[in-house]
Amino acid sequence: MKFDTPAGTTPIDRLTVVGRAHTRVEGPLKTTGTARYAAEHHDFAPDAAHGYILGAAIGKGRIDRIDTAAAHAAPGVRAIVTYENSGPIGKGEFYTQRILAGPMVDHYHQAVAVVVADTFEQARAAASLIRVTYARGKGRFDLAAQKSSAPIAPEEPFGGSTNASVGNFASAFASAPVKVDESYTVPDQAHAMMEPHASIARWDGDKLTCWTSIQAMNWGCRDLGLIIGTPKENIRLHSPFIGGGFGGKGTTQSDLALAAIAARVSGRPVKVVLQRPLMFNNTIHRPKTIQRVRLGAGKDGRLVAIGHDSWSGNLAGGRTEPTNLPTQLMYAGENRQLRRYLSPLDLAEGNAMRAPGEAPGMMALEVAMDELAEKLEMDPVALRIANDTQVDPSKPERKFSTRPFVQCLKEGADRFGWNARVAKPGSRREGKWLIGMGVASAIRGAPIMKAGARVRLGKDGHVTVETDMTDIGQGSYTIVAQTAAEMMGVPLERVTAKLGDSTFPETPGSGGQAGAASATAGVYAACAKLRELVAQRMGFNTTDVTFADGRVSSAGRSVPLADAARDGEIVAEDVMEFGDLNKEYAQQTVGAHFAEVGVDAYTGAVRVRRMLAVCAAGRILNPITARSQVIGGMTMGIGAALMEEMAVDTRFGFFVNHDLAGYEVPVHADVPHLEAHFIDEVDATMSPLKAKGVGELGLVGVAPAIANAVYNATGVRVREYPVTLDKHFAGLPEIA
Repeated sequence: MKFDTPAGTTPIDRLTVVGRAHTRVEGPLKTTGTARYAAEHHDFAPDAAHGYILGAAIGKGRIDRIDTAAAHAAPGVRAIVTYENSGPIGKGEFYTQRILAGPMVDHYHQAVAVVVADTFEQARAAASLIRVTYARGKGRFDLAAQKSSAPIAPEEPFGGSTNASVGNFASAFASAPVKVDESYTVPDQAHAMMEPHASIARWDGDKLTCWTSIQAMNWGCRDLGLIIGTPKENIRLHSPFIGGGFGGKGTTQSDLALAAIAARVSGRPVKVVLQRPLMFNNTIHRPKTIQRVRLGAGKDGRLVAIGHDSWSGNLAGGRTEPTNLPTQLMYAGENRQLRRYLSPLDLAEGNAMRAPGEAPGMMALEVAMDELAEKLEMDPVALRIANDTQVDPSKPERKFSTRPFVQCLKEGADRFGWNARVAKPGSRREGKWLIGMGVASAIRGAPIMKAGARVRLGKDGHVTVETDMTDIGQGSYTIVAQTAAEMMGVPLERVTAKLGDSTFPETPGSGGQAGAASATAGVYAACAKLRELVAQRMGFNTTDVTFADGRVSSAGRSVPLADAARDGEIVAEDVMEFGDLNKEYAQQTVGAHFAEVGVDAYTGAVRVRRMLAVCAAGRILNPITARSQVIGGMTMGIGAALMEEMAVDTRFGFFVNHDLAGYEVPVHADVPHLEAHFIDEVDATMSPLKAKGVGELGLVGVAPAIANAVYNATGVRVREYPVTLDKHFAGLPEIA
């Protein structure tokens, strides 16, 4: 099916199942512990050995010698894989990191060896017996030290232009009556998902089957094949349940690739589960950025110049963090200059983490907007409203498909009680607490990509959907089943969704806020074909056929849906392909975040008291799962604002706090009751479902709203995240 014109009325518009609040269909499996994750498929390979990865002990250099004799002699050891016996190892398309060190070491905890033994404990013990002699090299581990020599990055396949200019920024900024010119720092951040990266790999001749924790099946097969030198069609991946991803499990990383290589070398199925320190120093993370934001405005608050320069670092061949991507579209302004600089760094690869570009970029831009509002003596909400745009600022002929941004701000301000905010910082107290309120805008792209599905109608009228879409906790099982139920006119309990198998029709998987909109469009296409087959088999010759209440009706005739499959299962498969509507329209999600904080006047400790997100993301397919996505993003935003930072040892080149004891994430005591509100809208340019993704919009803007609230409470502006008490304590108002 081809979608290349805005949707008119579709079967989804009946909204008998889609758009309704349904609890997760896989919820009982997860709450009873019967949902099996990657490392738990013991029946798949009952004879599986355990692989334990030994990470490099230096940040840069080479391996002079690996002595594995003692490890080979240890109990239960079946094989030890190093670069000397692994065979050729390539690279995938998406990540630039090398899976196995040797002889050169690219970064700390890059895998040096994989010990394969009968038990995990034996593999771990044997790994401790390996002696590696290194020649330590001079590494580059400090972004600030490399910043002055960093060139503008080459153009990249993701994240827009690295050097974009519209109008005459320099002249407009120089002549602007009111200016902001500040720098902001967002540190390295970890995905810190609960489930570690884990894989079980088994070879059957030249065929490889893996149970793994990965977000995109098609990318995973492609990249694993390139790394281990196996045709993609010889690889099958299963990933039905994933215990958190946030972009950190986008495609093949060391657990999957090294499990496959270790299984090939040892002749046994192999399970590899990354220990927590390797999740920080071995896999990808959100890289540190230093951002300079320059805003020039008239005295009426309208922006005339927007400049956003950003510096990040990465391994050779890596990409930038596209922090100024949202700056292209967030606000009106005829003169803008957006540049991204890339430094070579010898740390683990920086790559996609939830809302790459938008999340850290808005952490700078939205604080700068508050600083501008203060200079203008203008309300921060009013400033943002004044700079709304309904067209792409760099291409005024390109309209937004939908953009109820002002509505988000106004409804949010009303719901949150913004009129109670005291404009003068440090003015509101409740006992020992300094109280402040903050706001920030949100924007995140609404990509949609080719996606397929297979739908089966059984003799009993039960509908089964098969798609390689994954569920990283966002509710894919539920919305896929809802889409099929709506299309086929059956209740939700009469649909079974099967996900996360690379032999199922392809989708883009979970990532980039594209998964939900794309996968459900693929299900729509397959169900549309199934409806045609059912109508033909039942002798309906008209196009006016209704599927509802388990029956198929047309021209006064109505028969049970199950009758169509009396003589055997009916199977339909199709792919939804998209035209150029994304070029004709700017397709984005937008929103506004509001936060209230209390800052202890004695200690400087920050407590988030309440938060509200107002989101516009097209048709909301399921209010329960959408709300869960948004409040999950808000929780993640609390971490980004107040505590999350991977601390770099710039002498030896590693992330020091590489576990959940040292890397702080929000816990229940840090998170107040969170409110999420959705603007009622549909976007007919997206798909027949008229829906967009929302999971990353829930994060974008949260951290700067909190940072702005802290400033409103204390009068101390912190421009280096996280906003910890040591950064504002000295400037707190004196205690009477």
